[in-house]
Amino acid sequence: MPHKMTLTGSATGPLREYDRYVAFDMREKGSPSAPKGLKKSTFISYTVFVAKKAFNKTGLTKKNIMHEKILIQGEPTLDIPIDECPGEIGIICFQITVLPSKNDKEANEPKDKKEVKQEVSAPSEVQKNSEYTKQEEKQDPVSQPVAKEEKKAAPKQKQLPTQPKGIQDVVSFDDIIVPEAFLKTRPNPEKTQKVIDFVKRTGYLDEPLTIEKGSKILKDGYRRYIVAKTVKMEKVPVIYEYQK
Repeated sequence: MPHKMTLTGSATGPLREYDRYVAFDMREKGSPSAPKGLKKSTFISYTVFVAKKAFNKTGLTKKNIMHEKILIQGEPTLDIPIDECPGEIGIICFQITVLPSKNDKEANEPKDKKEVKQEVSAPSEVQKNSEYTKQEEKQDPVSQPVAKEEKKAAPKQKQLPTQPKGIQDVVSFDDIIVPEAFLKTRPNPEKTQKVIDFVKRTGYLDEPLTIEKGSKILKDGYRRYIVAKTVKMEKVPVIYEYQK
C-alpha cells in the first residue's frame, strides 16, 4: 500500500485548474541533521492534486491560497503527467483542512488579558475597604462589648475539568493509527471549526477518541483527531474498544 503523507504549510505558487481537479505546489524543509556519512536533506517540493468538489468546500481561492495555512493528508503518486507535476513528489489529496491563522489567535488574546485584570482588581478593592474599616475601628473606641462575628468559611471554588467526561485513558497522539477509510473522508469544516473553538476556549477536547485496545487503531472520532493534530496536542483522551 502507498505510504500516507501529511503536509502543513501554504502554497508556494499559484493555483492551477484542470478539468476535474486543481493543483498547487508546497514544500517542506528537511531535517537540520543527518546520520554521519549521509548528506543533509534540503527543501523537498510537492505538487498537491485536489478534487474540485473537495477544494470548493474549503473556501480557498486563487487569491488567498498562498496566504492561508493548510493541512494536507494523502498519498504519493507517479501517475500524473510531468508537465502537470513540477514538484519532486506528487500528492493525491484525500483530506484538505484550512488551519486557523495567527491573527485569529492574537485577536483573542487582549480580551483574555482584560478579563484577568478585572478579576484581579476586584479583590484588591475589597482588601482596601477591609483595611480602611479596621483603621476606623481602632480610632473609634466601642463603649459596649461587641460579640465576635463568626467567620464564614469561603466557598471552595470548583475546579474546572481538564478532560471530557467518560475517558478511560490519555495516550500519546503520535501512537494512534488512522485507518485508510478515515483518510479518504472529509469532516464537515464548520463542525470541525466549532470543535477547534471549543478546545481554544476550554483547553481540552469535547469528547474522547475511540481506539482499539492494544493496537491503538482509531475506531471513532476522526474529526477530533484532525482537531488535535491542528492544535498540536501531544496527549489525547481516549476510550477503548476491545478486540474481538
